[in-house]
Amino acid sequence: MDIPGVNMSQAQGAPAGTPKGTVLKSFPKGPSKATLMMVVGAAAVVLAGVTTGWLISGRPGISGSAKEAAPGATTSATEAGIADEATFRDSAEGLLVEGGIEGEGTHHLDRDLGEEKYVYLTSTVIDLESFVGKKIQVWGETISARKAGWLMDVGKVKVID
Repeated sequence: MDIPGVNMSQAQGAPAGTPKGTVLKSFPKGPSKATLMMVVGAAAVVLAGVTTGWLISGRPGISGSAKEAAPGATTSATEAGIADEATFRDSAEGLLVEGGIEGEGTHHLDRDLGEEKYVYLTSTVIDLESFVGKKIQVWGETISARKAGWLMDVGKVKVID
């Protein structure tokens, strides 16, 4: 519908000189400097966060891969850990083997009862690596698991044989 004296393309917000019925609006050809600076700034923040996390995590090779014993823990060739029977109520014995199950545990105890009876182990207190291949007894606290039949946080280890 035409109204005398009114250019409809201008009434609808189109720039002057736009042919009647044109719906397109012109946009800048490339990104503005402000947008580009925001993208570069966001990338710098993400990179700084990743770098900081990597440095704090104690990356292998820089600080060494040996795990220090927790404060109050004893360490010898045949025994390691904290003698806290109130906290570490569960115990098991078997041959310590490296490897967990689908991300649960760092090691497992082979108790000669079959794979379904392995005790999967992790430790926030001691380094289990120094006991691999030895028959040991462990004391710890059973923790919930999704894949492991028995997952234990070990607090004390003693070599049996």
